[in-house]
Amino acid sequence: MIELYTAATPNGYKVSITLEELGLPYNLHAIDLSSGAQKEPWFLAINPNGRIPAIVDKENDSFAGFGSGAIMLYLAERAGKLIHSDEKGRSLVIQWLMFQMGGLGPMMGQANVFTRYFPEQIPAAIERYRRESRRLLEVLDGRLATHEYLAGDYSIADIANFAWARILDWPEISIDGLDHLKRWMDAIAARPAVERGLQAPPRADAEKIVEGARKILA
Repeated sequence: MIELYTAATPNGYKVSITLEELGLPYNLHAIDLSSGAQKEPWFLAINPNGRIPAIVDKENDSFAGFGSGAIMLYLAERAGKLIHSDEKGRSLVIQWLMFQMGGLGPMMGQANVFTRYFPEQIPAAIERYRRESRRLLEVLDGRLATHEYLAGDYSIADIANFAWARILDWPEISIDGLDHLKRWMDAIAARPAVERGLQAPPRADAEKIVEGARKILA
């Protein structure tokens, strides 16, 4: 059994969707980030970085894992699904996973911060992160113009990028003209396992999200 410690964020959803797609049994432990629970000693023993998501694999000597991308890789390789077995295919999956980890996630995360959470409006910062997020979404659209999924077959690379791309309305990023991206997003959103993963845990209302984020930033 996998013990999943998570919250209703894109990085959190990456792991819950992965678990649902793989069909691995797990117990959900919802973490209230605004309470600071992720900084308590018991959680830091699982993830020294004090961030969600984190897992404990009870069936593998209570192995602890942290970092959403690292957890996704561990789970996919453990189950032998959602990642290619050949060297080149596996590399492609990891390349597009790292694209999200090092690009789309951080840029959209900052777009969220400066658009929604920061105590003052800084137009130059808002525009910078919106523009870079749009550029990265255009990169995805270009890839998807010639591929149904990012690394051939549906994989953890698609899950990771989808979990961030789907929140584009929150930082007010337009995807007008990115028809391949829209097609891909609609196809992934329609998957039953994705729907289930997005309910674990359910998203709070907008006011509570903003309030919680501002507590963390303070």
